[in-house]
Amino acid sequence: MGKLPLNSWVRALVDEAVRELRARILPIEADHVIEAAGLPTHHRDPFDRLLVAQARTEGLTLVTLDEALRPYAVPMLWAGA
Repeated sequence: MGKLPLNSWVRALVDEAVRELRARILPIEADHVIEAAGLPTHHRDPFDRLLVAQARTEGLTLVTLDEALRPYAVPMLWAGA
């Protein structure tokens, strides 16, 4: 989408961010895809819908500033708040 210029240092950038945030990479599993397919179409971006599905399936809180995700039944932390 051209929002973030990336090159060969992407892996190091991701590794550093994961380490600093004490985060973990969540792989996409079949249960996530099935959950995403069953979501109402409050939001048309398939990647965002997949994030909602992962949060719901894994019992996680979704961090977002996208107001279009508000109607989904998933715990959310509003990054813009």
